[in-house]
Amino acid sequence: MTATISDPLKLPCGAVIRNRIAKSAMTEGLGDNRGRPTEGHVNLYKAWADGGAGLLITGNVIVDIDHLERPGNVVIDRKPDEETGRRLKAWATAGTRNGTQLWMQISHAGRQTQAIVNPHPKAPSAVTLGLPGKQFGEPVPLTEPEIEDLINRFVIASKAAEDAGFNGVQIHAAHGYLASQFLNPRANLRTDKWGGSLENRARFLMEIVRKVRAAVKPGFAVGVKLNSADFQKGGFAFEDSLTVAKWLEEAGVDMIEVSGGSYEQPRMMNLEGMEAVDPQKLPASTAAREAYFVDFAKAMRQALKIPVLLTGGIRLLKAANHAIETSAADMVGLGRPMCVDTDAPAKWLRGEEELTRWEARLKLLPPWLSFLRAIPLVRTMDSFGVMFWYYAQLDRIGKGKPVDPNLSVFAAMREVDAMTRQLAAQIKAAKSA
Repeated sequence: MTATISDPLKLPCGAVIRNRIAKSAMTEGLGDNRGRPTEGHVNLYKAWADGGAGLLITGNVIVDIDHLERPGNVVIDRKPDEETGRRLKAWATAGTRNGTQLWMQISHAGRQTQAIVNPHPKAPSAVTLGLPGKQFGEPVPLTEPEIEDLINRFVIASKAAEDAGFNGVQIHAAHGYLASQFLNPRANLRTDKWGGSLENRARFLMEIVRKVRAAVKPGFAVGVKLNSADFQKGGFAFEDSLTVAKWLEEAGVDMIEVSGGSYEQPRMMNLEGMEAVDPQKLPASTAAREAYFVDFAKAMRQALKIPVLLTGGIRLLKAANHAIETSAADMVGLGRPMCVDTDAPAKWLRGEEELTRWEARLKLLPPWLSFLRAIPLVRTMDSFGVMFWYYAQLDRIGKGKPVDPNLSVFAAMREVDAMTRQLAAQIKAAKSA
């Protein structure tokens, strides 16, 4: 019998997810100045757990407070103290309502750490992020002892998630974060055992997975978010991704989420005007489909025995079911729709055919100024402005306020920028106190 989004999914570890819809990871920015979860996380995840998804994956939980993806990240870089543990449990309780599975996404921003957080972040090599605006500083290469320490921090965070009542973790190895930087030959120029061949470049990720799998209980899920490709000439290609996926399967991973891109080539956001330098042999059919990475996911699904989660651009119920029915994926993920419609999964499960396409309504520049997007800085501001609009909606839900679909992108940018700068200053003061 052919599966649909309504059917449960059993993972290799034995856990059962009640349906095939996942809320994919989106950065929340709701942590306090010490990197602890807040009431905002509880409010947001209660809404999402009541919204019908079988699986919720949190936004970045960072393993080093000096390498935040953004101020407001939750941080677990050591064994949590009693108060932090209490807050993590409250978060887990909220996110596991109604039998929902809740996984903690664990990450390190590496060179994608904003300069207001750390002007000289640690990374595999001293390769600066190729973006205009000087929002990211020049990275400093990690030493081998620092690499080993970071691997252990991923283990500490995973154990903290298990102890708090989360059902699993997802190791973030996509979108240009640290594990993805190690995989990328353009960002990883090392000549030691952590660089060079694909096996060496994958060592950081594989060591994390092996040690986490050994540290947690057998029924605790371990997933990985992996780039299908970096979409940069000379970067991490799909052939490499497929090889790494097979290694991850052998290491005991329960599910791989297929995505792609980085801050430099943000294909995970399907940003207008961001053209890939190297098409990576992507079939032309993908451009016309709902899911950005469906062809990659299907090829990976055919090569693996473990489940594959497909996220990115899916808004039509028939597209979601088609992905599962044709074995392109075992689960489908929703992201941005759930920033406004927290019950978007329930709408699909009730048979509603299409979710609102909010992106089509959000433009920083009016059509008559669209020619300015040819300027790299303007294009970057336009694209990230849309992202800030979603951040602002998550902040409202966390504060118990209704979302504001009529909020302008300009207003959202000002709002989120002010919150970010204020929190960054508070974090700096707390660290120096």
